[in-house]
Amino acid sequence: MISGKTTLIAHLGYPTEAFKAPMIYNPWFEQQGIDAVVMPMGVQVDDYPAMLAALSRVTNLKGALVTMPHKVSTLALADELTPTARIAGACNALLKLPDGRWLGDQFDGEGFVRGLLRKGRPLKGVRVLVTGCGGVGSAIAASLAAAGVGHISLFDRLASSAEGLGSRLQQHYPQLTVRTGSDDPADHDIVVNATPMGMNDTDPLPLDIDRIAPSTLVGEVVMKTEHTPLLKAALAKGCEVQVGTDMLFEMIPAYLEFFGFGTASADELRAVSQIRY
Repeated sequence: MISGKTTLIAHLGYPTEAFKAPMIYNPWFEQQGIDAVVMPMGVQVDDYPAMLAALSRVTNLKGALVTMPHKVSTLALADELTPTARIAGACNALLKLPDGRWLGDQFDGEGFVRGLLRKGRPLKGVRVLVTGCGGVGSAIAASLAAAGVGHISLFDRLASSAEGLGSRLQQHYPQLTVRTGSDDPADHDIVVNATPMGMNDTDPLPLDIDRIAPSTLVGEVVMKTEHTPLLKAALAKGCEVQVGTDMLFEMIPAYLEFFGFGTASADELRAVSQIRY
């Protein structure tokens, strides 16, 4: 029950139909007796700066979850940034400070890597392909680099996005081998689709499935459906997969700590989740 004492957390993005976070956070808050609620708010690109400025004046707002298409632009709108957000070049969490300023952080990459480690997937020295170098792809690449992978291939339809991310990665991780310009998944141990391709059943596959070996783990960030066409094709080849919500469940404990609501394990969150497809 929302009351006058309820603390709000905005969930900012567009469109909102595929949002899954409220169906995890809100049951968790209710179970724990925490008077807070995550509220989806659809904001289009042109309206986003003004909306963020207005939200900073809402007195019972704790902060915001930020998703597509606003993760990269939030970097320039936050007043303070953590080192993780700076390296990733994107921001998916905002904490409203007492004076109304925004502190930005980034948890996408941490959630994705935690999901891989939970599956027992080795990361040290492996070869990874990340296709899609926007906010979520940049964060995943940064966290994979921090986890010790040996080689990262980056691809984006906007070549400058991949090249810029590659430069940031090599600046902070000089031992890392970085390649840009190709989305060929052959000879990679982990392949990540960090594009929106898969939101719709009619989308073409973002990668050439025939070039993916059965030993490769294929990871997805799209959460609208559990098994996107890419993941279905990967499973048919015998690949291990990581669905989009795996990243979400693994990053929420970091979000809870960021907002001052304690923490939870991914298993505890799954037990109360009301996600339906």
